[in-house]
Parts: sequence; structure tokens; C-alpha cells
Amino acid sequence: MSDTQRETNGNSPSHTTKQPLTMLALTALGIVYGDIGTSPLYALRECFYGPHAMEVTPDRVLGVLSLILWALILTVSIKYMLFILRADNRGEGGILALTALACPARLRDRKWILFGFGVFGAALMYGDGVITPAISVLSAVEGIKVAAPGLESFIIPITVGILVVLFLQQRHGTGKIGAVFGPIILLWFVTLGILGVRGIFMNASVLASFNPMYAVQFFIDHGREAFFVIGSVFLVVTGGEALYADMGHFGKTPIRWAWFTVVLPGLVLNYLGQGALLLTTPAAAENPFYLLAPTWALYPLIALAAAAAVIASQALISGVFSLTKQAIQLGLCPRLEIIHTSSREIGQIYMPHVNYALLIGCVWLVLTFKSSSNLAAAYGISVSATMVITTGLAFLVARRRWGWGLPAAAAVFGFFLIVDIAFFSANALKIAQGGWVPIVIGLVMALLMATWRKGRQILAVRMRASTPPLREFLNSVRENPAITHVKGVAVFMVGDPEMTPPAMVHNVKHNKVTHEKILILTVLTEEIPYVSESKRLKIEKICDGVLKVEAHFGFVETPDVMALMERIQETGLKFEIPEITFFVGRETLIASEVPGMAIWREHIFAFMSRNSYRATQYFNIPANQVIEVGMQVEL
Repeated sequence: MSDTQRETNGNSPSHTTKQPLTMLALTALGIVYGDIGTSPLYALRECFYGPHAMEVTPDRVLGVLSLILWALILTVSIKYMLFILRADNRGEGGILALTALACPARLRDRKWILFGFGVFGAALMYGDGVITPAISVLSAVEGIKVAAPGLESFIIPITVGILVVLFLQQRHGTGKIGAVFGPIILLWFVTLGILGVRGIFMNASVLASFNPMYAVQFFIDHGREAFFVIGSVFLVVTGGEALYADMGHFGKTPIRWAWFTVVLPGLVLNYLGQGALLLTTPAAAENPFYLLAPTWALYPLIALAAAAAVIASQALISGVFSLTKQAIQLGLCPRLEIIHTSSREIGQIYMPHVNYALLIGCVWLVLTFKSSSNLAAAYGISVSATMVITTGLAFLVARRRWGWGLPAAAAVFGFFLIVDIAFFSANALKIAQGGWVPIVIGLVMALLMATWRKGRQILAVRMRASTPPLREFLNSVRENPAITHVKGVAVFMVGDPEMTPPAMVHNVKHNKVTHEKILILTVLTEEIPYVSESKRLKIEKICDGVLKVEAHFGFVETPDVMALMERIQETGLKFEIPEITFFVGRETLIASEVPGMAIWREHIFAFMSRNSYRATQYFNIPANQVIEVGMQVEL
């Protein structure tokens, strides 16, 4: 069975893999390869232009081209296409899915450092999500400087305008424009290839760079200089993580097919063409991509590059939305508003708070760094760090899930780790020039994720200590003549299925009322992306009139409690949905000196909790059927 066929059997509504392979591959071009496809706008230029540029000489050009070609072959074609794409979590990819595979929940308390690395890798993707739209759009618009130098002062305003429009349209969803993404990016890669062939005819000697000895000789002759330039060479593979993260939308086969038939040839030809131009005209190092084109084609090329940059940015923005949703489901982030922009594709979502945070970050970067060359210094370090973590986690998956022996796993992933560490080390040299930006963003996001996870664990302990065991509490209620039993159905939501719902305890304590039928509902997130409907519900009878219900969801699904009530009805339980009263606890958290977290982290956790999306809205519970029970809890 092929990868595409296998993945259609998943439970994901987003796996629309009944389309022909060519159509899936075309769609994947628009969603998956926009990021790596815009790298030719700036990657080779950064090696030979700017404050740390190398002199343009034949041996240096051929050496850098050899590094670029073999980076694409080793890192993307072999590491990601052949190995990393195998590490799918029920068809889903991305570093959080990989972390769930490498470090199951039962091991997380004992392997907290390993789990922490996975979380940090996910946090670093937010830095990439801020920088990618800024550098992609800015580098595309900078073509104006080549076509009409007198309009250079308009580059920043035009870039900011495009970014503002891009982020403001997110609320409408990508469904309507998604159909044109693939053809535009296909045209982009075809154009890359044509421009590259045009350049190769200027100086066909660049074809010799396929020989890896040119890269080796480059290091021998220019050791320190060669190490510095690796940071710029890395820019050619910065979309590697994106293609892995988007695997769940298309499956492995379409992604691989698009890479080897369209993307890789287009990139290779263009880089070779730019290199040939440099050998012929060293002064073209200022912007080899646009100077490779004939004068008459500059304005159409700028428009096409801007469209490709917007599409690349769109893919990254959607990826950050998906990553945040996974983080919420895995208990690493407070609930945030999620708007589904498509009734057919579960993966098409819009998160207003995340969207505007990204917009502010992108505009700030453009206004602060002012050029794509300056932004290039900030770009790469977060992705290279994430790639190091991905390789380490993939090694564990190979050992634990694929049954590889230690020598084989160490040989394969050890080699890739050496390459990744070399890229990361070279990028680390750029921290002072702007590389600190994604690192700071990543550290802040990792701190918030860790604080939220730890805070929820502490809160669960405090709540459990303040409530009696469930059966003991129910017996006391049954034996208490002061408690009034009323008709109707009460649903008490609780995060821990083994705990008595605090809202139930407070309702009985203060209102002296209990209902004829009680459902104790716990929504649990599994380590798989989707849970089949047959395994959605687990219902256990506690005593007469009291049922404990566990609802299981995957980490990319959005729970819908009202849909769950309909499913529960189908099991034979008789009740009318409009008669249900939902009881939800809303804790007021108070930072204290009780051992748990540092007091400043407790304040952060309390702030995040106060500003999280209400459970009633997140779980799609009608507001007129909800009673929120407030309580104070000392952390």
C-alpha cells in the first residue's frame, strides 16, 4: 500500500487524499514549499555581499555552490525526505508530533529534559514564524531597487503594507485563495529554472560544483571564512522543518514527488545560474537573483516574487496557528480563541490573538532591520536549532519505534547531527547581529509553555487536596437529608477523571442541590492527532444517576461538547439536550509562598489563566446553559 493510500485511512477529516497524486503534489507546492522556494532571493547574495562578504573568486563561488547543492541533497533530499518523513504520528508531522513519539506521556516526568527539548524546539518555530514573512516579503520588494533605483525609499512602506494586508485577510481563511497557491508556486519554480538555465549558458563551468571536492577544498583553503559562510549557506534549507510540519495535510508521497520533480531542479538550476552570473560579473553580487533576469522581465519578476513571498508567509502563519492549537491540546498553552474558516477542512483555522502578535512582530522587524540583508543575520538560528532537536528526537524514534540497532541509528543520525551542529554553530556567530531575536522569542515562548504546564500540574494537586474522593462525596450527598434532589441533567466538567469536580462540591455546599442525572465529563487529549469515533467515548457508571464520561480527542482536534452530548444520547442514555445544565469551575488563582513555582512564575501563570479563553466558548457550550462556579486557589 502506498503512503498516500495508507494515509487516507486515517481518521482525519483533513486528509483529502482521494485526489490524484499530481493534484496533491501541486497543492503541496503552494503550501509546503513557499518558504524554501523564496530562499534564492537572498541566500547566495548573503555569501558575497554585505559587511561579512567574501571576495568573488572562481574557487570561492564554486566552493559555495558545492556547499549549497550538497546541503540541499543531504539535509532535505536524504535527511527529511527519506528519514524524517517516516517519523509520522498517525500521518501528522512537526516537532510536537515527533516529541510525542519520542517521549510518551508515561515517560515525561522521568524524561522531562528530553520533553523540554521538544517543547523548546516548538517554541523556536514562533521566532521563525515572525521572521519568515518579514524577510520573504522584504527581499521580494527589494527588486524595486534594481528595476528603479529612484523608488528605493518606497521599499519599506510597500513591505509593511503587504504584511498588514496579508495578516488582516487571515480572518477570511485560505480556502478561497488556496486553490491558486499551487499554480503560482509552480510558475515560480519554473521561472527559477529558466533564469538558472539562462545563467548557466553564461558560464557552464559552474556545473563542476556538483563535485563535493570543491566544498572540501573550499574549507581547506578558507577555513575560518568558510565556517562563517555556512550560516548564509544554511538559508537554502530553512524550509525543511515546514515541509515536515505540513506532512499531515498531504501525506509523504505528494511531498516527496513535488520535491524531486519540481522544487529541487528549480532551486539547483537557479543557484547554479546565480553562481555563473557571479563568475561572469562579480559586481552582480549586490543582487544576483534579480540581475540574472533580462531588464524587460524585472517588473513581472518582482510581482511574481512578491506573490511567492506572500504564499510562503501564508504557509508559515497557518503553521503557527496549527502549532499553537497542538500546544493547547497538549497542555502547553492556555486556551485561545480558535475560529474555523472552513466547514470541510479541519486544519484551516484562524487564531486572532496569535495573528496580531505575528503582525506586530513582523512590522517591528521590518522597521528595525530595514533590509533583508540585516534580517538574514537574524534568520536561520531558530530553524538550525530546531533541526538539531529534530535529529535527536528522530534518533530516539528510530530506536524505540522503528527497531533500529544502536550502530545503525547512531551512524545515520549521528552524521546528520554533525551537519546540523555545524549549521547551528555558524548561525550562532550571528547572535549579536540580530540572531538574538528568534532566540529571545523562543526562550520566552518556552518559558510560558513550561510555566503553564507546571502551573496546571500544581493547580491539579491543590484542587485534588481540597476535594473528597468521588464515591465518598456521593455517599455523603445521598445520606444528607438537607440536600434537595431536582429533575434534570447536570454536566460537571473536570480536568482529572479521578477527581471530584470542585464545581460539584461547591454547588452542593452552597446551594444544597443535586440533580437527578449527573454526568462527570473529562475531555482528554491523546498523543495521536486524531481519535476514531469508535474510541471517542468511555462511559462508566459510578452509582444510580451518576455517570463518569471520558471524551478522547487527538492533539489536532477541537473538542465540541454539544456534539458529545448527541453522541452520548446515541448510546441509549435518555435526556433532552436543552435541559442540560453545565457546571464549569472558574478558579481565581492567588500567588503564594507555598512551595511549587517561583513567585514570579506563579504571577505569570495566574495572568495567563485570567486571560485564557473561557471553557464554555472553547468547548462550544451554549452560554444560556452554563453555570460558572468561582473559587479561589492558592498556588
